[in-house]
Amino acid sequence: MKFGQVEDPSQIDFTLPKDHSKTKEILAQNKKGLENISIGCAKWNKTDLKGFYPKGTKDELSYYATQFNSIELNATFYGMPSADQVLTWKEKTPADFKFFPKITNTVSHFRRLLNIDDVVTQFATAVLNFDEKLGMVFLQLHDNFKPKDYERLEQFVNKWPKEVPLAIELRNTEWFTDEEIFDKTCQLFEDNNITNIIVDTAGRRDMLHMRLTTPNAFIRYVGANAESDYERLDDWLKHLTQWKKDGLQNLYFFVHQNIEKASPLLSAYFIEKLNKEWKTELSVPKLADEKPTLF
Repeated sequence: MKFGQVEDPSQIDFTLPKDHSKTKEILAQNKKGLENISIGCAKWNKTDLKGFYPKGTKDELSYYATQFNSIELNATFYGMPSADQVLTWKEKTPADFKFFPKITNTVSHFRRLLNIDDVVTQFATAVLNFDEKLGMVFLQLHDNFKPKDYERLEQFVNKWPKEVPLAIELRNTEWFTDEEIFDKTCQLFEDNNITNIIVDTAGRRDMLHMRLTTPNAFIRYVGANAESDYERLDDWLKHLTQWKKDGLQNLYFFVHQNIEKASPLLSAYFIEKLNKEWKTELSVPKLADEKPTLF
């Protein structure tokens, strides 16, 4: 992931900001306790995840799913998945595995939320074939999609099929700098049970808004291929532990890197720490390369 990349990560203040004032209130609405923890990468291909797959691995997804319990499925952003493709992916993974498919770019980037009923219906129909393995679908808006087009977003949200859980990632700075529009948008998400995605990346600290709109935390963590990546994960664990106490229902945490080969390494570190702190027993991914590095 190149979005938010900076030349010198050491110049960035990676401190997590305080929660938005409404986040604790949102978490308190959940009376069921923590239900699901999904931690994974954004891709499963050998080209990006160098050093992760043992020699001779023939089916990358099948092996990936023995190491992780979820995938942020970016492949669906670049092409509309068919029902057959979804079923193939589903059948290659164990019962507790979850997919988090990104809505195709026809919706978000090419048609920019206009005249999309046919595409949305096709996409939703396809991904529903994941059945119990569908974690949450997410929409990533283009970074030049601005609040002036709020009505398009509102119409999209209101027409979205409610049986398909949805998260949305806002990217343009104006969504966050205009407090009135940010509050209005978050209220729209709350009213429609849509999860507000948080992105932690070096060059866009405004996307670290810490404003939950459901008791779900959907976090896209982008490492900088630097030693600070570990400290940042430690800070996230502390923060998430507090959210868990406050009522967190589901944690969806996906690790990216500018050089993706380090994603399994960071994920393993984070999962080990979380297992120890939360007394969970998530599988810790193994690395075929005995001496992997972040750099």
